[in-house]
Amino acid sequence: MVSADRLVAFAAMSLLLLVIPGPSVVFLIGRALAHGRRTALATVVGSAGGAYVLVVAVAFGVGAVVERSAAVFTVLKLAGAAYLVYLGVKALRQGTSLQAVVTGDGVTHSVARSLWEGFAVEVSNPKTIVFFVAVLPQFVDRSRGHEALQMLVLGLVFTVLGVVSDSVWGLAASTARDWFGRSPRRLSLVGGVGGLTMIGLGVAVAVTGRKE
Repeated sequence: MVSADRLVAFAAMSLLLLVIPGPSVVFLIGRALAHGRRTALATVVGSAGGAYVLVVAVAFGVGAVVERSAAVFTVLKLAGAAYLVYLGVKALRQGTSLQAVVTGDGVTHSVARSLWEGFAVEVSNPKTIVFFVAVLPQFVDRSRGHEALQMLVLGLVFTVLGVVSDSVWGLAASTARDWFGRSPRRLSLVGGVGGLTMIGLGVAVAVTGRKE
């Protein structure tokens, strides 16, 4: 099992990573502002699932393939970037106004859809992929054996901390949404900025990361 000192050190490093907003956090804030608390929390759960899938992949060897292959890493990165751009364009072209969504007259996100979107963005998040591939294995004590189990435990710590951190972001953003909801003009601004932000984020994800 993982030693206490390694567990604490990994938790501290995970918190350092999590408090710096990345693609999944920016996406979450956009969903919270556009669709509210329910969508935000469902997105958080989906994101946690995506993160843990990456943990399992690294623990059982897939991470080594990503680490060695710039091509595989690039495919994952570009897939996530393309999905963010798609969501941004969709937000800009959405026929139903955010005012209708807030008042309950428009089409809202289902829980299943929010779970999937959170999962898809996180599982292709370069920031998380790099962290798990490059950092997670360093906290495994090979003298204790059961390396995969140790990674799964450490990954669970990261995922739990991520749920807490993302929930704070999502709840804060959905609370701010109430203020935006009192003005159709503010809501229109949220829709435009949210869509453009996701497009810009997708472009940024596509051009950053490993170059080799």
